[in-house]
Amino acid sequence: MLAAIGLDERQESAYRALVAMGAAEVSDLAHRLALPEGDTERALRRLESQGLAAQSSARTGRWVAAPPGVALGALLTQQRHELEQAEMAAALLAQEYRAEAAEPVVHDLVEVVTGASAVTHRFLQLQLGATDEVCALVTGKPIAVSGVENEAEAMAAERGVRYRVVIEREVLSLPTGLGELSAALGRHERIRVVDRVPTKLVVADRTLAMVPLTGRGAEPAALVVHASGLLESLMGLFESVWRDALPLRLGAGAQVTEDEVQGPDPTDLEILSLLLAGMTDASVAKQLDLGLRTVQRRVKGLMELTGVTTRLQLGWHAYERGWVARR
Repeated sequence: MLAAIGLDERQESAYRALVAMGAAEVSDLAHRLALPEGDTERALRRLESQGLAAQSSARTGRWVAAPPGVALGALLTQQRHELEQAEMAAALLAQEYRAEAAEPVVHDLVEVVTGASAVTHRFLQLQLGATDEVCALVTGKPIAVSGVENEAEAMAAERGVRYRVVIEREVLSLPTGLGELSAALGRHERIRVVDRVPTKLVVADRTLAMVPLTGRGAEPAALVVHASGLLESLMGLFESVWRDALPLRLGAGAQVTEDEVQGPDPTDLEILSLLLAGMTDASVAKQLDLGLRTVQRRVKGLMELTGVTTRLQLGWHAYERGWVARR
């Protein structure tokens, strides 16, 4: 837990033990840590350089721990300052980049990444840089990164990044498939399943996408697409596949099961019909004797069901699915 301030596992264990003991000789601390005395002394020297431990002035060869509240607080303050400086540098670089690329040419909107290592790095980097949402289409045949190796997914989800993932049904039969899906559902990721997805795809924050360029057997390569009409088309492809896929859920005993997609109920259809007729939420609520929040909650549920972000899109999908009739 203290790796963020520059301590490795051995040094952290030594500091924790020293805090618990209050003060100790190298031999006593080495015995407690089950380490050679040389390794223990090196760990103590590192703690001393960080201001976390010091040799006792009253007794030669005895080490004492610095108060955690003071010592760790100072290191954390230093780390925060360094992070603030790094953020400022990143902001300045981003500003400079935007100034140079105010009118990007076509070749600046896409980049080709070649080689397994480069593809893997870019794939993980894309997720680690996401701040809002990651959308992905996943096949049962990974080219460069398998689900087990995708540590960035768990890290991003832990930061609050939402995941929407559509998998091929073949993934469910892979040796590690159900375990990976169970872990993802446990992180509150939203996962749906279809028989086949049209292509592998990952989109971060609707501003950056990655698609493969080669199939199995060839050297891995991928196309990274920046904000553009092509990116909007890829996002539209994802939303289309997402709407037609069946949700997965985590049932009793951590069993992954498929759910039937629930359509709108009669009240939802009435709300849709009145909204498409031009009525406001408040007018619809009054007409149907419902609360305003109930109407808004139901509309939001329908937008999530269809995978859209605007009411205009919702109206279009309502017509396409036959939920309301054209008059």
